[in-house]
Amino acid sequence: MTDLEAIFAPESVAVIGASATPGKVGHDIFANILKGGFTGTLYPVNPGARSILSVRAYPTVLDIPDSVDLAMLILPPKLAEAAAEQAVEKGVRGLVIVSAGFREVGGEGAEIEQRIVSMCRHHQVRVVGPNCLGVINPLPAVRLNASFSARMPAPGNISFISQSGALCTAVLDFAADRDFGFSKFISIGNKADVDELDLLEYLHQDPDTEVIMIYLEELRRGPEFIQAVKKITSGFRRTPVLVIKSGRTTAGARAAASHTGALAGSEAVYNAIFEQAGMIRVETIDELFDFASAFAYKTESAVGKTHRKIPTGSRVAIITNAGGPGIVATDMTVSSGLELARFRPETIEVLAKHLPATANIHNPVDVIGDASYDRYENALKAVIHDPDVDGALVILTPQSMTNALATAEAIVRVAQNSDKPILCCFMGIVDVSAGVKYLQSHGYPVFKFPENAAKAFGALYRYARWLGRRHLEQFSFEHDIDRASAIIQNALTAGRTHFGELEGNEILQAYGFNVLPTRLAENPEEASSIAEDIGFPVVLKIVSPQILHKTDAGGVVVDLDNTESVGRAFGDIVRRAGKFDPQAQIDGVLVQKMAPPGTEVIMGVNRYPIFGPLIMFGFGGIFVEVFRDVAFRLAPIGRNEARRIIRKIRGYKLLQGFRDTPRADLDILEQYLVRLSDMVIHHPEIKELDINPVLVHEDGKGATIADCRIILGPPPTNAV
Repeated sequence: MTDLEAIFAPESVAVIGASATPGKVGHDIFANILKGGFTGTLYPVNPGARSILSVRAYPTVLDIPDSVDLAMLILPPKLAEAAAEQAVEKGVRGLVIVSAGFREVGGEGAEIEQRIVSMCRHHQVRVVGPNCLGVINPLPAVRLNASFSARMPAPGNISFISQSGALCTAVLDFAADRDFGFSKFISIGNKADVDELDLLEYLHQDPDTEVIMIYLEELRRGPEFIQAVKKITSGFRRTPVLVIKSGRTTAGARAAASHTGALAGSEAVYNAIFEQAGMIRVETIDELFDFASAFAYKTESAVGKTHRKIPTGSRVAIITNAGGPGIVATDMTVSSGLELARFRPETIEVLAKHLPATANIHNPVDVIGDASYDRYENALKAVIHDPDVDGALVILTPQSMTNALATAEAIVRVAQNSDKPILCCFMGIVDVSAGVKYLQSHGYPVFKFPENAAKAFGALYRYARWLGRRHLEQFSFEHDIDRASAIIQNALTAGRTHFGELEGNEILQAYGFNVLPTRLAENPEEASSIAEDIGFPVVLKIVSPQILHKTDAGGVVVDLDNTESVGRAFGDIVRRAGKFDPQAQIDGVLVQKMAPPGTEVIMGVNRYPIFGPLIMFGFGGIFVEVFRDVAFRLAPIGRNEARRIIRKIRGYKLLQGFRDTPRADLDILEQYLVRLSDMVIHHPEIKELDINPVLVHEDGKGATIADCRIILGPPPTNAV
């Protein structure tokens, strides 16, 4: 028995704090286990009771004559600590602490929680909670409802993890209404020991779990979470993970000294984690169930093996007996990242043969309101066999001549002979109920509205793209790490935490970035001399610790092509900067070689506690503020993740070459993102960083760093 198996499939359970008083948590949890039909042995523990619900009670867990696998603790913190010590002495393999009053209230409660966990880890006993709903395993071999939810869900092949116990009871009620079954159901509360990753890894190995749903409030692990979950979603026995995250709108932009710091937030971090790990993020509880139904949809092969029906492409065929729902499905299909399939001539010929003249034989196929089951069957068979169709959506609205059951039977007959996903939308409740039940009993997902089905199909396709992603050979770079470290340490020793272009360029150069010749001038004559030395045309930029956005202060002049214009520009820049901020310290003016033209992009970093460096990429220059077309990934990243972050932004099409614009050098952008990742991993002192703009030239001609800003800080204690 594994460490978590004792929690999910124990042969014996002791409820410590069981109560004889109805309405108390200790009574209700014991009653739920008893009435749920637990297949193992159940022991109530209460020193003041002879029996609980006619079951003999024991003063302590140590008084139980037989071994105990799982102990449920329903006691206030001080008593829970003493009971936990006795449970460990008894030899229990798992603890579930339901009670509240621990870390979530701080003080002594937090200290008691830590002592319990330390003791249990020393004895290799796993702990769920405190402050949790409990655990449920409704499968017939176990039938454990060790929770204070009176509802035992139906058995199924989907597992649910939640930080919120209150949400769990609502989800169980919701699932009952939809006749939705579970394999495992768990509330983790404070996550003092067992957390999401422990459960994801356990459920990934669980033969009874095909899909994992998770409600998440916050994570306490970063890069290691991504690597572990990536193996779950795309490795051996790949298991889809659907996640709903609370607090989506609470963490917006914040005051920061860099574009990256301002645009990043905890939601950017979580989106990056989910995307890098291959998790499917959903918006609502309704979507969570819709998507889970679609992902649990499996078919049996000729040799008796089952496999998940995942589309190999985005081309969807729609069959409907009503025009309105077909239009809704078409709109939502496109907005879900899919496209309407274009039928081959032979498919259209078959449709024309089997459908009436008034039917629409092009996608979406309208079989007309009086369609019988055979019309649906012939139409579905024709489109699903079309090589240019990757899956189908079947919509049925109840008409007086509609036979929902017969239509459902026809859909199953066609689906059993195809590896392509077929999702159904039977609109209505009473008139279509027989068909819905038939489809569900055969494992086929059914949706109430066409938009729900289209969104679920879009989620399947996103997962298919994740599974089919390319794995290119990784880059191998040599960096001058010592040189960059020396620059950083010299600055910190001198009490400086902000780098402009001079020192910033040196660090970037140590990591293989193409930087422009740049020197500092303290007067117009020196500026003119430097310009002649590095060659015209040049750019002049103000240097001041107080002026972070040079353009706002009129502190940048470009395309200067002679010494006279450089001298005049120097004076103009200094005057404008002084007017912009009279208190600003002017250190001089940078003279920089004018960069060749290119498309402006931005690369940046913002470092977070726990999660580490968050890398940003997007359209740069002023466009980063106007359009905010950026994407994020947590470092470290390699070539494949760099390619995906570039393709994530909406403006990617412009980088590919659009109309008269040549294709940008995407290869060098991938290299730069990996170099940037290496840099912030090697140097945890880098707190924030902007490289903006990076001027990316046409394909094969590289990219040039036009400006950069680096902010340093003490290395975090959890630096990755």
